[in-house]
Amino acid sequence: MARRQATVEYLTTTKIGEKGQLTVPKRFRKDLGLGTGAPFAVLRLGDGLVLLPEQQRFEHLCQQVSFALTGAGVTPEAFLATLPEARKRVLARHYKKSDPGKKISRRQSRGQREK
Repeated sequence: MARRQATVEYLTTTKIGEKGQLTVPKRFRKDLGLGTGAPFAVLRLGDGLVLLPEQQRFEHLCQQVSFALTGAGVTPEAFLATLPEARKRVLARHYKKSDPGKKISRRQSRGQREK
């Protein structure tokens, strides 16, 4: 798996291809555990760009949520206990009851359902 470093490190210079593609050298892809098609978040930082593998972005988000919940004194058990009610509210909001005589195919888009 990728090793984490807290410092900024210059790695290499690369060029943008005809289709706007960048090449990440093999040794860095291997070091970070990135395969073909690995998703990246592209962040603008002043006049530069930061490429952040989505897995790292997801892990960072999870860490932020964990810190926020811990800081608010919410235990994992208490948080999990809220999920059934939250799920019910989401389902009610997104899948409002419709006319019982009207069947809606799962493949229909929202726009088609509302017509």
